[in-house]
Amino acid sequence: MSQPKAPQTGRLRDELSIPGFIIGIVGCVILTAASAYTALKLGSLPWPTIFTSIAALLLLRAFGRRSINEANITQIVMSAGSMVAGGLAFTIPGIWMLGLTDEVSIWQMFFVALAGTLLGLVCTGLIRERMVEKSSLEYPIGTAAAETLQAAQVGGSTGKKLFGSMALAGLWSVLRDALGAIPPMLLALPIPGVSFGIFNSPMMLSVGFLVGFVPVAFWFGGAVFANFGLIVGGSAAGIWSVETAQGIVSSLGMGLMMGAGIAVVLKDVLPQLVHGLSKKDSNESSGFAGDVQSKSEAGLLAILVAIAALVAGVGLGFGPIPTIVVVLFSFVTTIMSAQSVGQTGIDPMEIFGLIVLLIVAAISDLSELSLFFVAGIITVACGLAGDVMSDFKTGSILGSNPRTLWKAQALGACVGVFVAVGTMVALEQAYGPEAFGLGKAFVSTQASVVATMVSGIPSVPAFVIGLVAGIALYFLGLPAMMVGLGVYLPFYMTFSAFLGALVKVVFDKVTRSRAEKAGIGKDELAAHEAKTQQDGIVVASGVLGGESIVGVIIALVTILLSL
Repeated sequence: MSQPKAPQTGRLRDELSIPGFIIGIVGCVILTAASAYTALKLGSLPWPTIFTSIAALLLLRAFGRRSINEANITQIVMSAGSMVAGGLAFTIPGIWMLGLTDEVSIWQMFFVALAGTLLGLVCTGLIRERMVEKSSLEYPIGTAAAETLQAAQVGGSTGKKLFGSMALAGLWSVLRDALGAIPPMLLALPIPGVSFGIFNSPMMLSVGFLVGFVPVAFWFGGAVFANFGLIVGGSAAGIWSVETAQGIVSSLGMGLMMGAGIAVVLKDVLPQLVHGLSKKDSNESSGFAGDVQSKSEAGLLAILVAIAALVAGVGLGFGPIPTIVVVLFSFVTTIMSAQSVGQTGIDPMEIFGLIVLLIVAAISDLSELSLFFVAGIITVACGLAGDVMSDFKTGSILGSNPRTLWKAQALGACVGVFVAVGTMVALEQAYGPEAFGLGKAFVSTQASVVATMVSGIPSVPAFVIGLVAGIALYFLGLPAMMVGLGVYLPFYMTFSAFLGALVKVVFDKVTRSRAEKAGIGKDELAAHEAKTQQDGIVVASGVLGGESIVGVIIALVTILLSL
């Protein structure tokens, strides 16, 4: 799906005014705190991008500013800290669950957030051109944000379609999450080891619609193989127990995604990087290194990496070898995060943190506490990377200056580091460490998984098989990351996205059938289908945005009511 690009403006003063700066910082503080609370309370974190896009546009208009590029830059500052908060919330509470509360200080938490943020910013600065401009990745969240801003600017029928679908999805979310009038899960079946059902989520349906049938079919295929082949089939045949099968599936899924990330580096990153370094003209595009076009920019990125390494190696006491592993694998895992978000709009950032945690545990004797810090750094880096790459996609569609986008992300993320750490500390002191865990006031689902996995990979052979299979699938041109997500994620999420992809298939067939019945000629058919496809994208983006916005609002209201 190609998107038209607006002309580039290229100047910071044209895209971030003083009102935009103030709105961005204030919004960042509020949303970062809300994201930390939401991630801990609900075990999930809705993308704030659509919400911040609308909020930035409306607030800037109050100051007489109507540039959608400026609104986009402002919303980037507002939302950047959210994924930093998510990275901490998805890992650090595991420390409290294991009774290690007295061993972690606010400074260590700050170092984890800072190192992850710096590594995430560096990696996204290096991979933007290859993963956004030179790839076919859809980035459904970033595309939806661009559609929202453009529709709000233009209005008319496009605006009505977008905001109408947004309102319906938002109402649906209120009925489900705030009022409890409709169930969160439909057609749930008690299948041992399998979370079977349809996630009652407009967002997941729209993700499947936007991504398309073929990629989602691989995603769904991985889920069917893992859940009904390995778990149901294997346990029914007496090969292993349900619990053992679940460990095999989680290990296989992590291996597949890790293999896909390594394959991207081997097949795409290293050749592009070598090719870029061999060029004499530093202004010529050079793949992954194409965004770094001056010695000062390269020096800045090198300094940020050095600070992150110093913070991890000395501040957190990792030592040289684990620090090198964390820095190197932050690059691999942020690529994996970018690919996952680009294909599905989902960022399983804590999974990437777990992968590196397990690698470090295998080659070093770091304590359990330090392993949590490893997972935290990578999770923050990957969470920020997913957000940054989606914003780069939005900027690519709107024609924003990518360097300005990166600076806005850096600003918001650095503010987010302080707010996220402060929020985590405040919640732990207010409620106590015993309030975190499954069945507790703060469910902290992801952190609970990290706490379990600190002891090691459930099935090393399955992980190795997944690793090799992920590399092989990618080199064969197949979406290994999608298969890995299907294997690892709960079946109900995959099934819901698959239904959205089926809706896209039906939509395409109905569109073509109506065109044929209307007697539209071949010359006009392509234009008619393109217009209809665009309408479908607008509606799906609205559906995705509606649930995202309401999720953020419900989180804010929940925080206010709990004060």
